[in-house]
Amino acid sequence: MENEHLIEDYRLELESRIKNLLWTVSGDYTLDMKPDLELFLRSKEIALYDGIRQGAFARYYDREALGLYMVKKIYCHGEEAALTQVASLCMEEAAGEKIAAERPGVARIRKKALEDILDQEFEQLVRTPLGRLKIALLKKHVLGSYEGKTKLASQMALVEKSREAKDTLELIVVIDQVYNQVVDPKFEARYGDLSRVLAVTLEELTEFSWQDYLSEEMYEEALESYMEKVTGDMSRMEDQELTKEMADERPVKQKITVVSPEALEKAYSYVELNYGKTYLSPNEEKRLNYHLCRDMHGDCSLYFTEGILKNPVRRNYQYEYARRLKDKNIRLYYDKHRIVKQNIAHLTEILKKSIVLRDESNEVLSDRGNIVPGRLWRIGRTSDPYVFTRRLRGDCTDFVVDVLIDASGSQRPRQGEVALQGYIISEALSNVGIPHRVLSFCTFWDYTILHRFREYDDDRRANANIFEYITSSNNRDGLAVKAAGQGLLLREEEKKILIILSDGRPYDVVINRPGSRNPLPYRGDYAARDTALEVRRLRNEGVSVLGVFAGEEKDLETERKIFGKDFAYIRNI
Repeated sequence: MENEHLIEDYRLELESRIKNLLWTVSGDYTLDMKPDLELFLRSKEIALYDGIRQGAFARYYDREALGLYMVKKIYCHGEEAALTQVASLCMEEAAGEKIAAERPGVARIRKKALEDILDQEFEQLVRTPLGRLKIALLKKHVLGSYEGKTKLASQMALVEKSREAKDTLELIVVIDQVYNQVVDPKFEARYGDLSRVLAVTLEELTEFSWQDYLSEEMYEEALESYMEKVTGDMSRMEDQELTKEMADERPVKQKITVVSPEALEKAYSYVELNYGKTYLSPNEEKRLNYHLCRDMHGDCSLYFTEGILKNPVRRNYQYEYARRLKDKNIRLYYDKHRIVKQNIAHLTEILKKSIVLRDESNEVLSDRGNIVPGRLWRIGRTSDPYVFTRRLRGDCTDFVVDVLIDASGSQRPRQGEVALQGYIISEALSNVGIPHRVLSFCTFWDYTILHRFREYDDDRRANANIFEYITSSNNRDGLAVKAAGQGLLLREEEKKILIILSDGRPYDVVINRPGSRNPLPYRGDYAARDTALEVRRLRNEGVSVLGVFAGEEKDLETERKIFGKDFAYIRNI
């Protein structure tokens, strides 16, 4: 709490101090950076070393050239988060070692900063191969040596080659080798080597839509903004997500964005342009918004579409981007088609057995029904009145299912896997003849976008539309569940089931119309309680709601709060 007051009182002074470190170390007083003061609350040394490290890298290497390589690698199907982490580790070896050797005062700050990162992030890092590599490198810097597994030692040696990089190109070569050997050994075979990556032209990059990788306020100059984002991310050694989580746990003033009517009109056009035209008439859209967007969702709107590939306004960059991602999802299906088919067959068998059990009928003794001659002797001789048999039919009532898939940006690292999960469920339901609808949802500004892949009575060919699943922006889970449930409740079938594939992290930015009453930010416990309330409302109306968790273990507790015991945790296909 003392540090928080310190930041408020000395904000400009702290920013100046961190910027001065950047300028002094780099020797370039034209460099600019926005100091992360939330990071100062997490650890003073990490915040200070952040400025030192960025200055050191700018002094020894070309930041823009490395950023351009990163964007080209991602364009060639490199995974952003993993590539950023690899670049950060290599930058630390390349620039951190040099500046610490030159300036003894830096060595102390650096050691304490790396110590704090190791201490605060250990539980998250130990879960992944890249995280374990980072632990090994940090321990070596902090303790002076590290003895570990042979495989890890060889990976460390590869990263440590960064120290020998005399220029930016040599550093790029090392980063590319580490990524291709540690993260994706099949990358070169599938997408080409470093020369292929570097051959990507600026024209190709400019034509590609980077908007899905950016927050809404950065859309104007998409490529430039994305390159700046990637360059900033790779310059950091610490986990930014952890910094945000620690900041979220501290009480902060609400930040509400109020937008003008002109901006809202522009937002609708943007939604239509980038998510495809709606399949509802204006009156239907207005009616649904009136009935469903109430209370905490009163300033929100629903947008129903079959996606940009099915009903585009025009074939723009976003259309091409959606087509690329569809192709990527299909490639993953072919890579794993045997496992996928096995899972479809297994799930189909389970569903068939369940339906057969419900369809079975049993013959029981009764006081009415068909007479049993062999029991007539009991009349007048015993008190047992059961001289008849009656057939009791099982509960063979009809089923209908909705599958609702979280398509927010937090699902991007698992996008292909989530699409396969939805496809497996849909194929199994088709195999047993259960009518079902499949939707995904995400939120852009105040629009919750529901992308319909198939309707209840479509034939199985419509299941392939699920490969058009793409992720972007935020997620207002409570409103999406409410909207899906409304359609499900209109069905005549007695047994209604809603399956929700999500990562257990409802989160939406706060965008308000002029004159509206500002709600609380839709995140954390507030958002989880709202989603849980909508789940309970549907259950009270006879809908069986099942959660399928497709997120990280740290969010399991939120998933339990939302679904109770009725959820499944799928770690992989």
